[in-house]
Amino acid sequence: MKRFLLSVLAVCAVAAASAASAPAPAPAREESGWRTMLAKAKGIVGDTGVAGFLSRRAPAYITGDYAEADRVSANAMLGKDPHDDKSGYKTPNGYYHLKTKKWIGGYFDDVGRFVEGHEVKTLFGMPYGLGQLIMIPLCLVMMYLAIVKGFEPLLLLPIGFGGLLANCPLGGVTTPAMMHDGIVSFLSSGVPVMTGGIVEPGGFLYYFFHFGIDTGVFPIMIFMGVGAMTDFGPLIANPKMALLGGAAQFGIFFALFGALGLAALFGADFFGGVSPIKAAASIGIIGGADGPTAIWLTSRLAPDLLGAIAVAAYSYMALVPIIQPPIMKALTTKAERAIKMPPLRNVTRIERICFPIIVFLLCAVLLPSAVPLIGALMLGNLAKEVGSSVSRISDTMSNALINIVTIMLGLSVGSKLACEKFLSATTLGILALGLVAFCVGTAAGVLMAKLMNIFSKEKINPLIGSAGVSAVPMAARVSNKVSLSEDPTNFILMQAMGPNVSGVIGSAVVAGVLFKLCAS
Repeated sequence: MKRFLLSVLAVCAVAAASAASAPAPAPAREESGWRTMLAKAKGIVGDTGVAGFLSRRAPAYITGDYAEADRVSANAMLGKDPHDDKSGYKTPNGYYHLKTKKWIGGYFDDVGRFVEGHEVKTLFGMPYGLGQLIMIPLCLVMMYLAIVKGFEPLLLLPIGFGGLLANCPLGGVTTPAMMHDGIVSFLSSGVPVMTGGIVEPGGFLYYFFHFGIDTGVFPIMIFMGVGAMTDFGPLIANPKMALLGGAAQFGIFFALFGALGLAALFGADFFGGVSPIKAAASIGIIGGADGPTAIWLTSRLAPDLLGAIAVAAYSYMALVPIIQPPIMKALTTKAERAIKMPPLRNVTRIERICFPIIVFLLCAVLLPSAVPLIGALMLGNLAKEVGSSVSRISDTMSNALINIVTIMLGLSVGSKLACEKFLSATTLGILALGLVAFCVGTAAGVLMAKLMNIFSKEKINPLIGSAGVSAVPMAARVSNKVSLSEDPTNFILMQAMGPNVSGVIGSAVVAGVLFKLCAS
């Protein structure tokens, strides 16, 4: 036996030595040739935009329709079934049965929070890829209006191009950052979380939106730039013009109640699962024709409706020269449109500096929820009015800062023009309500001016009431243009700027009130 073992060891030693001295085997020749290239080419076809346009289903990160092993949902934690350990996830209290008919999965974001998938419903039940294809010409129309017609080009151009990016199949520019291959655990509420996983980066528009819109930073930075470009002198010189700016906000509440009416008529799910009161508040702000305010409030209350609401707000701002003149002429007489208003008094520098500080302090005391918007607006205006000592700050706010943020804001809003969010009955309802709200706001400002003329010795040209909507300074220019069409010597631009800038403050205040009432 001893000799046998020694023989085995000797054979093993010889074999090992032979293996060490033998040359390494030649690597297998890599398969090459036209067959390999053809096979690779066939695989590429499935990753092209053409294949994406032919797809019937939305991406898995939207629907949550992943493989069974990857599905986890907070709504799945509905019934305890300790005997069914094959279809449940273990928690400290046992196993919870996955009610597969009540959920369709989801994903974990870059910090491990669970994001539930949802069913995608496009208009007329069209395939998802076809919806993306339809959105391409719609986005091109927005870019055409910006480039050729000059309708709000600084915003409609990036919004339209952002929509193109969002609807390019398989482009991945809006795909969120996702964590996978981690440890799934459950909070005491039953909500799943993931830790220790691998994070797959998202698309660049996802980060734009997450940083600037989800946090509300972009609208606030825009307000700084607007403040640095706004002259509150006409409002300070004639404070009663603030009444016209306030009256124009009536369109906001008209749209709010209109949205609640749609929810009552078509059901609470008409707004895609968004609470009807939050959706109504977000839609209502379109009536103020203030894009940054609409984006700020919607991102806080109803982010799923952001694309439609932002497009409606900026589209109607761009269409001010078309929409407002017929309304103004229908509600006024030729004699009223010919009213000449006296020149505004000179506003001192100390008044201009004190005004933004006083307005901010009043807002802080009376309506803290509006402080972010009003504070940014007044900071920008204060920097403008202080003068040369802070001219670099003012110039940055009114030029470089607002231009950079406008690009990123437009692309972020455009990323929400994905077909599943835009091609729906909800979007059509939002666009219709926004248009009616804008018309009502214009009419309310004109009618308020006519009402003030009944009790005022100094007559007000009712045309300036239409400038109470927040489209600065376009609404004021349109009022002046209509006035000049009646009398080429009747310039009312500076008088119209009073209600115009008060409308900016008014819409921000209303947004703060609605946020306070609807946030909880």
